[in-house]
Amino acid sequence: MAKAAVIQLVSQDVIEHNLTRVNYLLSQMSQDEVVSLVVLPENVAFMGANDQDKLKFAETFGAGPIQESLATMAKKYHCWIVAGTIPLRGVSPHHVRAASLVFDDNGECVARYDKIHLFDVRVSEEERHEESATIEPGHEVVVVDTPVGRLGLSVCYDLRFPELYRQLVLQGAELFAVPAAFTATTGLAHWEVLLRARAIENLCYVLAPNQAGIHPRGRHTYGHSMIIEPWGNILGRLDQGEGFLTAEIDLHRLQDQRRHFPCNDHHLLGHI
Repeated sequence: MAKAAVIQLVSQDVIEHNLTRVNYLLSQMSQDEVVSLVVLPENVAFMGANDQDKLKFAETFGAGPIQESLATMAKKYHCWIVAGTIPLRGVSPHHVRAASLVFDDNGECVARYDKIHLFDVRVSEEERHEESATIEPGHEVVVVDTPVGRLGLSVCYDLRFPELYRQLVLQGAELFAVPAAFTATTGLAHWEVLLRARAIENLCYVLAPNQAGIHPRGRHTYGHSMIIEPWGNILGRLDQGEGFLTAEIDLHRLQDQRRHFPCNDHHLLGHI
């Protein structure tokens, strides 16, 4: 069995600081454990005071200091890294893509998922979000083979759309990556129940690193990063602040569960 991990951060508006924190936590993890796959949270390298700030730091796919730094870490620590999301240049000069890149243990980018569902909501009278003002949505469902299993990629607000995860399972996903920056309000209400539901209804592992604290402009994220096994049991959980979780991924047990409880074979997609 291989091990997977999630890293929880409190990202700020200084890229060098955030990447230094990722490197530190990877170094701490590597002292005690051999981890094959690490998932980082949404907005891993930058959370600015203004939504427009990310446009200044957008990189071209395949080049740029954020991508180079994360690729170097993957090679240095001999692990695959799902790089949460980083801002990549979009079609419009006024928008970026919230891109989740997967680096293998040689530092090569082997997959890219652009966040499909954008967080355009009013959480309360005081809190409103409009990601579509600065982010272009992606359109492709992405699954990638990793050392711990076949991994379906998603990001944060995607979690509320079970049809995406069904498509990932239909493409062979055994695990889901759910890097997030869930707000404190929505996280308290829905984070755990949605994560466990996605695991249970698809019989998949869920690797869910969240942002976890106070960011520029007073934004407060929920934390409580989790790793969940296919029956919905939580294998590990963090509260607030920075840290990491690890867990063994047992694909033989997953396949046994799917044989004994074949709900993925009973779906009605294509028959309605």
